[in-house]
Amino acid sequence: MKPDVFIAATLRKRTPDYDTSWAPLVIGLGPGIEAGKHAHVVIETKRGHYLGRLIHQGEAIANTGIPGSIGGVDKDRVLRAPQAGVTRNLHGIGDLVAAGDVILTVDGQPVKTLIPGVVRGLIADGFNVKKGQKLGDVDPRGDADYTRTISDKGRTIAGGVLESILAHFAKQNI
Repeated sequence: MKPDVFIAATLRKRTPDYDTSWAPLVIGLGPGIEAGKHAHVVIETKRGHYLGRLIHQGEAIANTGIPGSIGGVDKDRVLRAPQAGVTRNLHGIGDLVAAGDVILTVDGQPVKTLIPGVVRGLIADGFNVKKGQKLGDVDPRGDADYTRTISDKGRTIAGGVLESILAHFAKQNI
């Protein structure tokens, strides 16, 4: 069965394994996806003026490797694997943590947060990871409610997806 709309929302940041033949409307989120080749529409995911923009030709802004600033903190809020191995979580999403706390381990090697805040994202326990892989992030604003609601970034990207779907089906009815 072929869907009417296929949304690739994995934010893999590498060349996708799907293309426009997968559905009448294929929507891709973020860098590494080319509109017209991999997707009919690409949605910009980089924070800033163009967040949520529909791209009908070309690609989203390239991945810089530096996350958007939240509360004045960017790369220091990200948790990365110190080595390849299997994760063991010591904290969960929504936990309040202090700078220096061990959030998880990778084959016994501790992964510490550099900043105080709330664990906002975290890879699944028992997951096999590569050295340097992003494992999660800590929100320096320290509000656990933010982990249970849609962020401004998520809401804007979702709005771009909805706009794309509505525009696609409106064209069919003209």
